[in-house]
Amino acid sequence: MTFFGFLKDWSLPIAMLSGVAAYFIYVNVPFFDDTHAFVNELISYMQPTLIFSMLFVTFCKIRFSDLELKRWHFILLGFQLLTFILFSLVAAYAPLSPSVRVLVESFMLCLICPTATAAAVITARLGGSAASLLTYTITMNFAVAIVAPFFLTLAHPVEGNDFVSSFMLIMGRVFPLLLTPLLAASIVRRFFPSVQEFFVKQCRNLPFYLWLVALSLAIGVTVKSIVHSNLSFFVQMGIAIVSLICCVVQFAFGRFIGRRYGDDAVTGGQSLGQKNTVFAIWLAYTFLTPVTSIAGGFYSLWHNSVNTWQLYRKNHPKE
Repeated sequence: MTFFGFLKDWSLPIAMLSGVAAYFIYVNVPFFDDTHAFVNELISYMQPTLIFSMLFVTFCKIRFSDLELKRWHFILLGFQLLTFILFSLVAAYAPLSPSVRVLVESFMLCLICPTATAAAVITARLGGSAASLLTYTITMNFAVAIVAPFFLTLAHPVEGNDFVSSFMLIMGRVFPLLLTPLLAASIVRRFFPSVQEFFVKQCRNLPFYLWLVALSLAIGVTVKSIVHSNLSFFVQMGIAIVSLICCVVQFAFGRFIGRRYGDDAVTGGQSLGQKNTVFAIWLAYTFLTPVTSIAGGFYSLWHNSVNTWQLYRKNHPKE
């Protein structure tokens, strides 16, 4: 295997390990102590900028007419919402110890968390349909904004978090980053076709490379949330197992439904399995027990491990 072949096969774990290493090096070098606030602010701007850029290039290949709801979209939507509601009712009405409640809320987070805004990049890389995935992503985000506020406040009442304020919080968090690059790409396609053609033909791999940088940053944020958690080792391992179960089940169910009803196992699996884990961490801090935020962190590790395996199989189909 050549050096570039190695990088191609293992680009995701390399990006993940880079994020882990960068975090520990950064926080343990005294020279950087006075820069923490600035770097946190910088990352808060870099992440949405990277996601906007990768989505813009990806959406240059997609027309609004390509966004078509299919039967398997509704099946996956029902699966996410019903399982989330079930665990929400358990959290609301069952007598739970604090540790068990954390695990139940972790299930809630991993199930209701919408598809990652950048999942279209990996889906296209794996040979799936970015348009179908985007259709599900938009639909699921609308569903989350409508359903999640009621059941989150039912399961974990927080003063000041009523349905309307929670709905507006969620809408403001996810939709600008999802719809703005789609609108920008549509404008470029309509008024600047030569620019759109340049992005389609000359920048085919750019979204993936941008995703690697964004992934490294996201893993660094994930490690930070885990390191700063006050949970015991056993509770953290319980959350890790919960997030792993959710990841495996959702990828498997998504692939099965995608293959059964849409002849597209890749798109179905990514739609249900690849999550917006940064949003899950925010959701935990805003609406649930803050320590459950590490469920999103662990899920990020698991779904990117699945993506690594899928990309390897895609590059080496005969092995």
